[in-house]
Amino acid sequence: MKMSIREAINQTLHQEMERDERVIVLGEDVASDQGGVYGITDGLPAKFGLHRVIDTPITESAIVGAAGGAALTGLRPVAELMFVDFLGVCLDQILNQIAKFRYMFGGQARTPVVIRTMIGAGTGTGPQHSQILYPLLAAIPGIKVVTPANAADAKGLLTTAIRDDDPVIFCEHKALYMDECEVPEGEYLLPFGQARTAVEGSDITIVGMSRTAVIAEQAAAQLAQKVSALRLLICARCHRWMRARCLRASPKPGVWWWWMNRTPTAVWPRRSQAWWWSAVSIRLTRPLSG
Repeated sequence: MKMSIREAINQTLHQEMERDERVIVLGEDVASDQGGVYGITDGLPAKFGLHRVIDTPITESAIVGAAGGAALTGLRPVAELMFVDFLGVCLDQILNQIAKFRYMFGGQARTPVVIRTMIGAGTGTGPQHSQILYPLLAAIPGIKVVTPANAADAKGLLTTAIRDDDPVIFCEHKALYMDECEVPEGEYLLPFGQARTAVEGSDITIVGMSRTAVIAEQAAAQLAQKVSALRLLICARCHRWMRARCLRASPKPGVWWWWMNRTPTAVWPRRSQAWWWSAVSIRLTRPLSG
């Protein structure tokens, strides 16, 4: 079935809340008639009730803190941090509490928390609503970071995240919400830490994640007209874990391009934006093994 990322996330929330009554959703405007800013939670309050779809005040520290406490009591909360830019407001709850519960209690405590958050620019939302901060989150021990690039990834990874017993931060690029692709029907899970190979080849490797994965596929189509072969790996999780994995996957010596991040720099008061690419070019002299 073809659907957008927004629709895939909404469908997954419906399916997981129906499957497991311990799954709850909380955040700002999640119980509104519009289903939040982009309609992600549309239909959930009417189907599951306001005791499971909980509208909160505008206080990110309370949203994330309540989610952590709910997880310790046996629930599986899906908290919405509307924009990742608000991370600073609730960083203590993530860094010093949720990420550490399992280790503080000697493995006796589970913290099945999912924090959904929007990342990225390109939709005119301003400098405090347009950043990509998953590199900061990926540096926190005890946190899993997910960055889907299409609707199928979004459904499979979100299902896995909700069923995971450890905290997961699910980063959704707002510029991709309406992108459509074929999505498997019914139950669909994708394991964390696996790359998706979009194009097979042997000359050049391009690695991307989230929106850069989409741009990398477009670059692959252009490069295919100029080089004999291309190998394109798309990360379905976070860039930190994938570095060694992708290097070992290189079929033979060649050129590597690693697109780690794309950070917007707003030029005010004008509307234009300057884009900066963070890229690493590695020229290999021999294949890596191991």
